Amino acid sequence: MARKKKTEEPSVHRGESLNVEGLSGAVIDRPITATLDENYMPYAMSVIVSRAIPEIDGFKPAHRKLLYTMYKMGLMSGSRTKSANIVGQTMRLNPHGDAAIYETMVRLSKGNEALLHPFVDSKGNFGKVYSRDMAYAASRYTEAKLAPICAELFRDLDNDAVDFVDNYDATTTEPTLLPTTFPNVLVSANQGIAVGMASQICGFNLGEVCDTTIAYIKNPKHDIASTLLAPDFSTGGQLLRDDAALRDIYATGRGGLKLRSRYRYIKAENLIEVYEIPYSTSIEVILDKVAELVKAGKIKEIADMRDESDLSGLKLTIDLKRGIDPDKLMAKLFKLTPLQDTVSCNFNILVAGQPRVMGVGEILEEWTAWRTECVKRRVFHILSKKREKLHLLQGLKRILLDIDKAIAIIRQTEEEAEVVPNLMIGFGIDKVQAEFVAELKLRNINKEYILKRVAETSALQEEIMDLEDVLASPRRIKTIIIDELSEVRKKYAVERRTEIVYAHEAEEKEEEEEVEDYPVHLFLSREGYFKKITPQSLRMSGEQKYKEGDGLRQSFESRNAEELLFFTDKAQVYKTRASEFGESKASLLGDYLPGKLGMDEGENVIYLALAGDYSGHMLFFFENGKAAKVPLSAYATTSNRRRLTGAYSDKAPLCGILQLREEQELALYSTEGRCLLMHTASLSPKTTRATQGVAVMTIKPKYRLERVAIAQSSGIVNMSRYRTRNLPAAGALLKSEDSEEKQDSLF
Repeated sequence: MARKKKTEEPSVHRGESLNVEGLSGAVIDRPITATLDENYMPYAMSVIVSRAIPEIDGFKPAHRKLLYTMYKMGLMSGSRTKSANIVGQTMRLNPHGDAAIYETMVRLSKGNEALLHPFVDSKGNFGKVYSRDMAYAASRYTEAKLAPICAELFRDLDNDAVDFVDNYDATTTEPTLLPTTFPNVLVSANQGIAVGMASQICGFNLGEVCDTTIAYIKNPKHDIASTLLAPDFSTGGQLLRDDAALRDIYATGRGGLKLRSRYRYIKAENLIEVYEIPYSTSIEVILDKVAELVKAGKIKEIADMRDESDLSGLKLTIDLKRGIDPDKLMAKLFKLTPLQDTVSCNFNILVAGQPRVMGVGEILEEWTAWRTECVKRRVFHILSKKREKLHLLQGLKRILLDIDKAIAIIRQTEEEAEVVPNLMIGFGIDKVQAEFVAELKLRNINKEYILKRVAETSALQEEIMDLEDVLASPRRIKTIIIDELSEVRKKYAVERRTEIVYAHEAEEKEEEEEVEDYPVHLFLSREGYFKKITPQSLRMSGEQKYKEGDGLRQSFESRNAEELLFFTDKAQVYKTRASEFGESKASLLGDYLPGKLGMDEGENVIYLALAGDYSGHMLFFFENGKAAKVPLSAYATTSNRRRLTGAYSDKAPLCGILQLREEQELALYSTEGRCLLMHTASLSPKTTRATQGVAVMTIKPKYRLERVAIAQSSGIVNMSRYRTRNLPAAGALLKSEDSEEKQDSLF
């Protein structure tokens, strides 16, 4: 049956229905939200819950499956085994393939150096977290076993501290969480990208985490920043501590911190050795960026830079040119390269299957509640075992009264199945106790053995009473958790690897970059090409080269250290210095500013202003007849921001810009054929950059202000005709003798 041709293609909006072709070929209507819920949401939730986001024990499912497999393989002790063997065994729990499993092992390994406290004791080449290109060896060449700290992950695993679930094919079981005795979620760095959300948890020093957790358990109002000083990274470096930013991260779980490299200057060889880099970057990224800056002429102090990393660790060597101050160079590199980088924090953690972004206080609260439940389950499991043992010994105590009677009952029983019931009747014990008595070895049917077992009864009763008291006492549960944290700190805590430097101290050491200053000529074309040419080169050059259809917009005599303001047609201004541009020639097109300054798509430069000492004003004229006078100082900033939004008002189209060093007379032309002369002194400055200005020329509805020019070069013969005492004014109709010679406008 032929389908009917649709006459109109419907668009689908939120809440509307979507036409879906059924199995029979008929088109049915169903809400698009239902399709997303049924088809996309299960995938999204699977990625969030089962793959990318860590849980309160600090592990993703892939980590947990690998470590549990190694534990079941007996790799807590003994010698290492081939990594390929571990990967193969892990596939019973993890169906995502051997490559993914091995990559997980690499990250957890001691050799990779990605974690402050690695969980895998590795042997062989496992790559390095600080190198992008240093590949790890294949799993058949490397060996591994569990690191000693893993004892703190599995201590309570056999005591029913956590739930177990079936694996993907229901052939075995695996734990839902690992009962870590310390907040591993804050110790082990973790990063994951899910669907619609991500997680980025930086690591902290184990000793500081344990101290903070103990203090928090004792006093939930404890000041976390006083004991948890700052994140700690396996790659070391220097962390610029900003107290406000740090406290914001601790409170909200989101934010960023600056991390910089550590270096030493070898005076005898005139070189710098960088031996620690930020955790968020790699050797290759740094080398590529430095090479790019050297090629662009922005860094001229470096003779050579190379990677000399070896088995002893990371080392980047920078050969300096003669007479270069190493500290000033490093301050410059910190600003321009990933040798100083920002580490982002996003503490997104799964709690009871739901992703939550939490501050450190909330994380400790959730971990303490979860750990309390683990300890309770462990205590209850031990208590149950002891109650069972006591119950059996109480049955054995009954046998002590008459061993001969027990033997007689067993000998006189004709059928084996009747032994247990007859013992139950003969001594008044239950089935479990009777089974225990019936399974006694012949050699143990003596008074000495039975008396020793019965003597355990009183000790067991005391232990049971103590365990019951623990379960009923939150205070004692907290004491157990605190004691375990103290033990972990004593056994595994190490010194900080990342040095803490206060941000204001680091800023004091950074000096302003010295820029070589000399005379230059600046040229800006209409299509946004910019040239910086020295006077010597300009004298030797011929005619300026431009693209076909392009030409000169502005030119200046300036200096290399001059700060430049490039205004664009998107109401933005880009700040830079002439020194940021390489020296050009008249025969070249120059730098294309939209690409050089990273402008938005379709954005074009329309005016260049020289900042100087930021004195004077900027004048903006709009097609609706309004003008705005803004102090140039409004564009001065204390930071190194390159782009400022809201450079001028975007409420009406712009038709002219002028940098005003001193007051002067301007000529305004409208599309009606009118002209008005106005003096800039009649305009009052506005402190806001994006001000809409004041009306200066009265424009009829179907006309607009077309252009603005400097009065002296406008070609007007009879200037008094176009002057007025008050503003706004409509101006006078332009006479032919005043319009013959049209000069360039301000745009």
